[in-house]
Amino acid sequence: MAYDEYLADRIRQSLKEKKTHFEEMKMMGGLCFKVDDKMLCGIHIDKKFGDSLLMARIGEEAYEAEIEKEHTLPMDFNGRPMKGYIFVTPLGFDAEQDLSYWLDQTLAFNPLAKATKKKKKLKV
Repeated sequence: MAYDEYLADRIRQSLKEKKTHFEEMKMMGGLCFKVDDKMLCGIHIDKKFGDSLLMARIGEEAYEAEIEKEHTLPMDFNGRPMKGYIFVTPLGFDAEQDLSYWLDQTLAFNPLAKATKKKKKLKV
């Protein structure tokens, strides 16, 4: 199952409206959006939930308050929630103002986030 292309278009449009330069990267059947070489947000099809989820990198401080909100889930791929990341269910980003809210949260954290170190390519 591929990621939700309509949601991807909505994220692209919102980031453009916010005058944010971003890159896209396909990962694990989903799509990630990056700003300044750091993961910002993404789209993930969750087999347990049965729908597309918005993955938002909001940082550990914001996580504590946001995880208590309706329509949010811990981001959990391997049995352990990832610190500073949250899943938002479709009812939590259906309205444009809700999607914009989550993107604002990710953009606020992005300058504080650390970029993932790029792997060195092996010489053959």
